[in-house]
Amino acid sequence: MRPKRISTEESRAFVEIFDLPPTGSGILNALTFAVKDLIDVAGHKTGCGNPDWHKSHPAPSVHAVCVEQLLAAGAHCKGKTITDEMAFSLIGENHFHGTPLNPKAPDRVPGGSSSGSASAVACGIVDFALGTDTGGSVRVPAANCGIFGFRPTHGIVSVAGVNPLSPSFDTIGILASSIEVLIRAASVLLAGNIPKAKPTGNVFWIREAFSICDLEIQNALQAPAEKLRSVLGPRLKEISMREIDQENEVKDLQNWYEIYRILQRAEAESCLGGWVASHNPVFGPMIAQSFELIRNLDRSLIPSMAERRERYFQRINSFLTTADLICIPTIPSPAPLKGSFIKREGTGTGYYPRALALTSIAGIGRLPQITLPVAEADGLPVGLSLVARTNEDAFLLSTAREIAALFKL
Repeated sequence: MRPKRISTEESRAFVEIFDLPPTGSGILNALTFAVKDLIDVAGHKTGCGNPDWHKSHPAPSVHAVCVEQLLAAGAHCKGKTITDEMAFSLIGENHFHGTPLNPKAPDRVPGGSSSGSASAVACGIVDFALGTDTGGSVRVPAANCGIFGFRPTHGIVSVAGVNPLSPSFDTIGILASSIEVLIRAASVLLAGNIPKAKPTGNVFWIREAFSICDLEIQNALQAPAEKLRSVLGPRLKEISMREIDQENEVKDLQNWYEIYRILQRAEAESCLGGWVASHNPVFGPMIAQSFELIRNLDRSLIPSMAERRERYFQRINSFLTTADLICIPTIPSPAPLKGSFIKREGTGTGYYPRALALTSIAGIGRLPQITLPVAEADGLPVGLSLVARTNEDAFLLSTAREIAALFKL
């Protein structure tokens, strides 16, 4: 069900509003969508959340491929939405454009970097929205705002016309308040129908993924766990991540976080470092700190982390069958309060390392992931994620449809 509509002005989700009609007819007829300001729309500058980037780049002459696909399938594009600068944050507070509204928690951040896309959907302004997801930038704001968020298998959806941050992790994702709308949009980008779910194999409840979360997240997800257990029975299996990555000396998910941290920063320097050096742009304090972390990266770690990532990719895709799923919390705590992240590591809660530890599983494994708004903690949305084997996007989405029905979402 589409949420009660909040005005565009109150949502503060858009950097530019327009009405771009569809170029064809199809499964998305009569649906509206918004596009994160990291994704090209012909004739409209892609600002990447930063005024200096906006000033130093011309408007694109063609749409990003993903935008072309949606327009050809009958959808109307209603504008471009705020992104955290250069998509380099999970918080959703843009120093220059402000903070889009999280209608489920107005005193909390929407999450980033697809903050405006999540807000536009959660406020009922559009039926669905495009975001980008490198380290959780669709999954995190979807969970914070109590909507559905889908990150596809890496490389399965074209990123042509999308400004890169870390190409080996970058994906195009979808946010929607309805699982059916999300699946319709995904079927266009995935270039195929989403069939009915085949029988699910095992659902692996990753022990470390839950143990690193705040107690209120763990408590909020107990009831959904029991409901899943009542349906899945012994197929819901609690396991350690050590059974997958075989790193018995490692605690929690720190190893997954470290691989992501090193490789993402290295690639961000390659994609954006030259422009930063030549234009000396002004960044907000948190993003400036992120680029300082890039400059201080120990690049001697890159080869070993790249090798380790490939090993983990092989192990997780060997561990999972085509009918298996991984189940993890989407984020480690409820949406942070506005203004609480003066520095990238926040207020001492370790939010960033824990959030990225959770989101890095899909990133390193190149796996599809969907977050479902299954619970609340003290009235704040809590997302539960399902992760499937690489290229099992259709299976993941069809299973998510069945679980959404189970929870009456």
